[in-house]
Amino acid sequence: MNPAGPGGPGLRGRLRTWRRTRPFWAGLLLLLGGAELLLVPLSPLTVLVSLGIGGIAAIGIGLALVTAGLFLWFLPHTRHYVSVHALILSVLSFAATNLGGFLVGMALGILGSAMGFGWTPVREEKPLQAPGGPKTLAAALPIALLLVLGARPAEARAATPVEAARTPPTVTTTRFAPQGFTLAGVRTLPTADGPLKVMVLTMRSASLADYRLRTRDGGEELALGADSLDLSGHVTLYLTKFSGCLQGLLCLTFTPDGLPVPPVVPPFVFMTDVSAEQALVTSDVIETRGLRLTAS
Repeated sequence: MNPAGPGGPGLRGRLRTWRRTRPFWAGLLLLLGGAELLLVPLSPLTVLVSLGIGGIAAIGIGLALVTAGLFLWFLPHTRHYVSVHALILSVLSFAATNLGGFLVGMALGILGSAMGFGWTPVREEKPLQAPGGPKTLAAALPIALLLVLGARPAEARAATPVEAARTPPTVTTTRFAPQGFTLAGVRTLPTADGPLKVMVLTMRSASLADYRLRTRDGGEELALGADSLDLSGHVTLYLTKFSGCLQGLLCLTFTPDGLPVPPVVPPFVFMTDVSAEQALVTSDVIETRGLRLTAS
């Protein structure tokens, strides 16, 4: 008979393993910061604490930080995306709530966000990290989706050019709003100068405002512009670089060697001031307004 009771030491070992395979302390700090923001409007300090808009904002931001902490615990592969938004909310709490819960909730949120963003999985323990790592997890969802939808995407890929542009064209847009956005991982495309490493982004549709494209693959530079560009159907972007400002607030740069984004992005996410190096793009339908083509 086990004197420690059934599952005694084993339970502690499982809890220790579970804690070490996710940003546990970062999630705990976000939970504490969110709880502090929630409790401040309920405190008896009615003279100092705003119970109006500031109180409502404190409840909303507090709940969001608590949710972010739970995401870090149970979905650690989304840590970069969740940490960025938790950081934005923590900073906004200073102006939107009661001085960020008298600085305590804001400080806990900022510290937890930083720890969550910087956390990396332990290489020796791989309960959450398949042989390909987080990028394999990111690729699994769109691959499964393509298998369910049938052979049409495969036929579309077969119809695309065998080689990508020697020099990826530069695309800029003031607003990039995708729907059904999924990060499908990293692959290589053949070009005239050899293989090119690209990020693969898939989505149901995407809307781009003030679209500009410049290509340098040849002796003459071509520029394509449009007031708006709408892609729909099976949209796939092959990019060597992607930069922009998330929600118009936090500016980030993504490359095939660094992908601080989750495998699935909520539909309300958009980016402004986007600049990308686009090796290839495929889409069932492309609609544009105010199209212009110039050569120099």
